[in-house]
Amino acid sequence: MLRMRWLSYYSSALVTLLLVVFQVHGNCMVLSQAGSSNDSSVFARTNGTHFVMNNKPLYLNGFNAYWMVYMASDPSTRAKVTSAFQQASRNGMNIARTWAFRDGGSDKPLQISPGSYNEDMFKGLDFVISEAGKHGIYLILSLVNNYEEFGGRPRYVQWARERGQQLSNDDDFYTNPTVKTFYKSHVKAVLTRVNSITGVTYQEDPTIFAWELMNEPRCSDFSGTQIQDWIKEMASYVKSIDSSHLLEIGLEGFYGDSMKQLNPGNLLVGTDFITNNQVPDIDFSTIHLYPEQWLLNSSEEDQAAFVDSWVKAHIQDSDSVLKKPLIIGEFGKSSRIPGYSLQKRDGYFVKIYNAIYSSVTSEGPFSGGVFWQLMAQGMDSWADGYQVVLEESPSTASVIAEQSRKLSSFTHEKRKENASDMQM
Repeated sequence: MLRMRWLSYYSSALVTLLLVVFQVHGNCMVLSQAGSSNDSSVFARTNGTHFVMNNKPLYLNGFNAYWMVYMASDPSTRAKVTSAFQQASRNGMNIARTWAFRDGGSDKPLQISPGSYNEDMFKGLDFVISEAGKHGIYLILSLVNNYEEFGGRPRYVQWARERGQQLSNDDDFYTNPTVKTFYKSHVKAVLTRVNSITGVTYQEDPTIFAWELMNEPRCSDFSGTQIQDWIKEMASYVKSIDSSHLLEIGLEGFYGDSMKQLNPGNLLVGTDFITNNQVPDIDFSTIHLYPEQWLLNSSEEDQAAFVDSWVKAHIQDSDSVLKKPLIIGEFGKSSRIPGYSLQKRDGYFVKIYNAIYSSVTSEGPFSGGVFWQLMAQGMDSWADGYQVVLEESPSTASVIAEQSRKLSSFTHEKRKENASDMQM
């Protein structure tokens, strides 16, 4: 998410509830029974532009919760993590995205300095993974931040400077050999970690859906060369350690110079949705979506039109050019925006969910959505305007549950079709 962002209707049919409960129960059984395994069928895979699990279609509906490791590291607050997973599971969600980093600083770092770790924080991440598995929720784990919050690439550059490297700016993160060694060391530490609760090595845990190279990589090299070369190198390194899990970059979806007209305000950030995602070791593409921030002072109508065009362009490119699945890794609506209402937030979620469902039912690549962000009750000090507390927002919870129900229902129909085809 960009720097921490400047920062009813109810289900009436019993069948809706039953389908959601069936989905959740099924997911819990899959993740809890899988454990550590060399059987590739327990890990998510891609089949063309679709996700599959054990050769069966898999569609995603879930949430971001960057705060989880911090809360889980303290026994007095880790119940917030359990509560969030419980609420998500009750509403049929099956995936969460969170941070597997917290670099330096004095406020509970995970990585104290290069290669040196806070065991209490690592045990917090162990707890997050364990609880996700118990509740049938897959995880996307991001490995570093682009921004200075929680350390990020500025911290890596600082660490290199403290060790004698002459670096000019934070973009040296992508090119300096010492910095890249620090990053690789962190990747290895996370992927080879043995969970203190489950006893399963992260790289062998099917609860983890995918690794993410970086949260929203950006760079002032608008040619795209620096980030492209970095993605190639780091994607290859991740896969050399863990070939079982999926891998994505963490992109917002910005195009390079040749297609910058598709970007909000023709903005260039040093990434290229097409070229970056064509790296063979990258398994699926992602977009983020914050029209109220990217199109400041524009009308709600203009922002809505941009949302439509942004989603449509990336669906088309994922389908015809990349030939890989696509998910929206962040989207939401902030209560701090003038004119905000709960009804508008619910309507925005419906808009995104409808685009996903339309793609899913037409065999398209747009396979899931992960909203920003879910919080448990009693976390007001963490609020950024985008937070969704399901117990306090029944109309939003209903919208989310309905999307889960629709995806679950379609999944069951597809499995029936596939089973019928196999019998013919």
